[in-house]
Amino acid sequence: MSTAYLIVLDSVGIGAAPDAAAYGDAGANTLAHLAAAAGGLDVPTLQTLGLGCIPPLLPTGLPIDGVPAVDAPGASYGALREVSRGKDTTTGHWELAGLHLPEGFHLFPPGPPAFPEALIRAFRERTGRPVIGNRAASGTAIVAELGERQMREGCWIVYTSADSVFQIAAHEETIPLDELYRACEIARKLCNPLRVGRVIARPFVGAPGGFRRTENRRDYSLPPPEPTLLDRLHDNGVRVTTVGKLDEVFAHRGIDDSRHLENNPAAQAAILSLLRKRTPGLVFANLIDFDMLYGHRRDARGYAAALENTDRFLAEALPLLGAEDILLVTADHGNDPTFRGTDHTREFVPLLVYRPGRTGRSLGIRQGFYDVAQSLAAFFGLPSLPRGRCFLDDAPSRGV
Repeated sequence: MSTAYLIVLDSVGIGAAPDAAAYGDAGANTLAHLAAAAGGLDVPTLQTLGLGCIPPLLPTGLPIDGVPAVDAPGASYGALREVSRGKDTTTGHWELAGLHLPEGFHLFPPGPPAFPEALIRAFRERTGRPVIGNRAASGTAIVAELGERQMREGCWIVYTSADSVFQIAAHEETIPLDELYRACEIARKLCNPLRVGRVIARPFVGAPGGFRRTENRRDYSLPPPEPTLLDRLHDNGVRVTTVGKLDEVFAHRGIDDSRHLENNPAAQAAILSLLRKRTPGLVFANLIDFDMLYGHRRDARGYAAALENTDRFLAEALPLLGAEDILLVTADHGNDPTFRGTDHTREFVPLLVYRPGRTGRSLGIRQGFYDVAQSLAAFFGLPSLPRGRCFLDDAPSRGV
């Protein structure tokens, strides 16, 4: 059985979307701006696949320093425009899996207070601990500011962002992880009526002046409102394996095997292992470091180095693909590390589709991330999905 590998480079946008101004993101361009800030990117594998061929397709495209277009790209190339409302992890991945969220998730005001009093009161009563924070903030900044008080008082630090999130931070030595996770489960139930995308556990360790977040983060997502590509593949006997945080993004639905990993090197090692084992079905992976470590922290040079490391991973991965396999590389939103603030940016995302021994071609601008789901449904011989147009040249035209 053939395998499809769908790799999401978390937050690697490629130019402001047409509606970026509505999100305060006019002028954002993650790839072009980080490459310029870093003095150019050295990503020969992505360049050979056709990454540099994508910007000329876009109305907001800018050359990627160090990644010019090539005459004969090894992969088909294009860009995806998100049509759902939002610019967050859950919205982007759900749309890649075939969904459309025209209303988006509920967003909290920056505050303080950010969260409704009734929500905070119920959370406080059901967890038995007081609450501090209650505003929009950078996670590292609010922990640096309130971490010592959290340890002293044994309270929860709760905060939000430009995304639909209810985040709960606590020092691992003050509140055990099991209790933090139970608190997140309580918050998840309380947030469901509000259509909050994610409740996130944000444990940290260390001493005042040197706090650091750990990889014991957990995400508690709102369940998808309808079947996703993962559900449809699973129900039709196609094995679905996720790598990274995707088990949580999809509320553990439609997944046969989850490799829950919280950093790029571990996720890349898992993908290589699955390639060597010839794991059948869909391997759906998220590489989180671009967003978590570099985009939000506005570290363009670190972002560039992570991309160069991933390019070396791809160089190792491509020869392991079988003759009938397919590899798709894309992203879920932007996070321009040179942009103001610390939030995601509303952008087009790149699309590279590699099939061994096949010539690449332009896929143009795709209206909806869900073209990926429709194309993978066709690849596995499933019935047409409700949304999206197939971009595979050897599959019947599908979708609306």
